[in-house]
Amino acid sequence: MITSPANEKVKFARALAHKKERTAAHKFLIEGTRLIQEAARAGLIPALVFYERAAFRADPHLRAMIVAWEREKREVYEASASVIKALSDTETPQGIAAVFPLPALPPPPDPALALIIDRVRDPGNLGTMLRTAWAAGVGLTLLAPETADAYNPKVVRAAMGAHFYVPIVAASWQEIAARTQGIERIYLSDAASKTDYTRADWTAPVALIVGGEAEGAGAEAHKLATAKISIPMPGSAESLNAAVATGILLFQAVRPR
Repeated sequence: MITSPANEKVKFARALAHKKERTAAHKFLIEGTRLIQEAARAGLIPALVFYERAAFRADPHLRAMIVAWEREKREVYEASASVIKALSDTETPQGIAAVFPLPALPPPPDPALALIIDRVRDPGNLGTMLRTAWAAGVGLTLLAPETADAYNPKVVRAAMGAHFYVPIVAASWQEIAARTQGIERIYLSDAASKTDYTRADWTAPVALIVGGEAEGAGAEAHKLATAKISIPMPGSAESLNAAVATGILLFQAVRPR
C-alpha cells in the first residue's frame, strides 16, 4: 500500500494538475468512479490507478474496474486515505484516481456541427459547454486562444466524459479559420444582435461561436462569423451564462436534424 504523498508515482500524478506537466507527459489525472468508468468505456487504458480499500469494499463499480485492471496487469496501487486526498481536487474524494493518456480523437474533416469557444476562462463553464456539445452531437469543438485549458481538472469534472467522445482542439484563429473553411454559416452569439436565433438557418453544416461572459467574443471571432444571432430575454438580466446560452443554441441547431 502507498501511504505517502511523497511517493514518486503519487508525485507524478499530482503534478498533472498543471498544464505544463500534462502537455509534457501527454497524460491527465481523473478522479471518481463514474468519470473513470466513462474513460474505460471509451477504450482508454490507465497508466496508473490509485484506490482506497474502503471505497473498494463499498463501491461495486470501482471494485469491478480494479479487479479487471489487476487481471490485465495494469499499474494499480492501493493507497491510504491521505494519499487519495492528496490526489483529489474535491472536498470529498470518491476513493479512486487514475492517470490516463490524453484522448486522441481525430477531428472530422467536414463536421456537420462545430462549436467554437472564445475566451471562456471559467473551468466550470467550459466543462459544462463541452458536456452540452457531447449531448448535442457536436462533431468538433475548437478552443480559441485565451480559453481555459480543456484538461484543467475542474473542466474535466464538469464535462462528465465529453473529452472521450468529442474531438476538442485548442487552436489559433488561423487554424480555426482553416478548419471551418467549408462551413458557409458561422453564427456568433451576440446579445447586441437583432437577429433572433430561431430565425437563423441551422441546416448543416453550421458552426456556432460563443464568447465568454465577461468580455464576450473577441475581434477575431467577429471577423470569422458570417452572421450574429441573439437569444431574446424578456427579463431585465444583462446576459445569459455562456454555458446556458450554448445549450439553447446547440439544441436549436439539432432541431433540423
